Amino acid sequence: MKQLMTFNVNGEIHEIAVAPETTLVDMLREDLLLTGVKKGCDDGDCGACTVLIDGKSVPSCTVLAAEAQNKKITTIEGLEQNGVLNPVQQAFIDQHAIECGFCTPGMILSTVALLNENPDPTEDEIRDALRGNICRCTGYGKIIDAVNAAKEMLKKA
Repeated sequence: MKQLMTFNVNGEIHEIAVAPETTLVDMLREDLLLTGVKKGCDDGDCGACTVLIDGKSVPSCTVLAAEAQNKKITTIEGLEQNGVLNPVQQAFIDQHAIECGFCTPGMILSTVALLNENPDPTEDEIRDALRGNICRCTGYGKIIDAVNAAKEMLKKA
């Protein structure tokens, strides 16, 4: 039986009737049509469904929607503000760190969480923070370059 719940997604409050077994990834994609949240492995291993919950990078396929009630949820769609890309989004474009794009939202959100917590990470810290995100296209070199470019952009901001 569905229950009415309140969610703060990308700064907007939504009341949605959700079944107890509904995962956050399914609620975001199906009820709010936020398709930047990709559905990959359904086990929390690939990072395609990564969102920020209260600023922390989380695979949304491992979280029940009910667990995310009244928390601040940010998807890739919520990073751009007033037509301006987030510096991390811009860095991924500038460094050509996007190929097929399937992993990109999760990579970007994991990077945002990392740089919010540690504005000057080492390459090892970057690799550690992105470990839960699988990319089958880039070989990660350009992604690491994008994270480094983003941290420099944020230092200047």
